[in-house]
Amino acid sequence: MKNLLVIRTASICFGIALSLAGLTANAQQAASMPAGQMSMSSSGDDNANPSTRAFKSADESMMKNMSGPYTGDTDKDFVSHMIPHHQGAVDMAEVELKYGKDPQMKRLAANIVKAQKEEIAYMKKWQAKHPKK
Repeated sequence: MKNLLVIRTASICFGIALSLAGLTANAQQAASMPAGQMSMSSSGDDNANPSTRAFKSADESMMKNMSGPYTGDTDKDFVSHMIPHHQGAVDMAEVELKYGKDPQMKRLAANIVKAQKEEIAYMKKWQAKHPKK
């Protein structure tokens, strides 16, 4: 159980670090660009890379699925928005497993897939016991 907690904590920290790194990079890029020249991609050929397309697809799906309404019930809102967040982590980790080269990152990605799927299953089970009203 302690190992699972360590993996979960590491997965969450990794996800937060990736998110913050991306936000920082985007903010720095946007700050250095003249108005009217900002775009989501750094180059026009990003879509030529299959892993980039897969990451973008995972990002778009996660953001769409996390944009559901809030109910005011903290627990239900937490779970309903964390499930797509965790699924996004699974989807991104699967891109790493498919296209990545670094054995350490592939191992991390495999651990993320396992841990996040377990947590998704737990949250869905919780949701089934606490239906929306």
